[in-house]
Amino acid sequence: MAVTVLIPAAGLGRRMGGDVSKQYLDLDGKPILAHTLALFDNHPLVADIWVICAADQVEFCRRDIVDKYGFVCVADVIAGGAERQESVYNGLLRCGCGADDLVVIHDGVRPLYDTISFDDVVRAAGFYDAAIVAVPVKDTVKQVEAGRVVATPPRHTLWAAQTPQVFRYDLIMHAHEQARRDGFCASDDAALLERLGQEVMVVEGSYSNIKITTPEDLLIAETVIHSRNTFDAYRPRL
Repeated sequence: MAVTVLIPAAGLGRRMGGDVSKQYLDLDGKPILAHTLALFDNHPLVADIWVICAADQVEFCRRDIVDKYGFVCVADVIAGGAERQESVYNGLLRCGCGADDLVVIHDGVRPLYDTISFDDVVRAAGFYDAAIVAVPVKDTVKQVEAGRVVATPPRHTLWAAQTPQVFRYDLIMHAHEQARRDGFCASDDAALLERLGQEVMVVEGSYSNIKITTPEDLLIAETVIHSRNTFDAYRPRL
């Protein structure tokens, strides 16, 4: 049972402003996407990595990210679609996985995942066929319609979904194909399986595993990286 990682990184990052796609913005001296790829490159569980970017950025990504930083597990850089869901589907079509292989889907702009939970989420997916990393919500969440609160769900039942999300290949491929037939679009891949009745397990992750979407997120990411670097510098060597 091989483990393949898909990294969707085709977003334009409109909320960031500027002309540079958010995955290529500098974070502590390297592009955000380079930090993300480094999480999985040469990981003992990972067979290969497929990067999915905008069609007009494929050569740039291959040359200035994959080749420049020497990522050895990247099988290829391929063109994505207009939406994230279409990009992931393109990756599923190209990655060459067998039915029982596991597919890890991780956002290209989540460079702070500490991988501590990676073995657990892969193991859970291997047993239950679908598993995601998530964290319990800290705030009280209100359901709002037309500017009016209509419900307050019990906080203990609410978790914020993150990536990586790991699925058996044949199940996630079927879920994507069914969604395309139905014209259904979801904000994460797990939701495509949930609508078909598939059980999805949750492995607790870290609050630092943020998705960099706004300029404020980039500032937070810089702070997290600097704090990790400081901790590593002063950690006793055994």
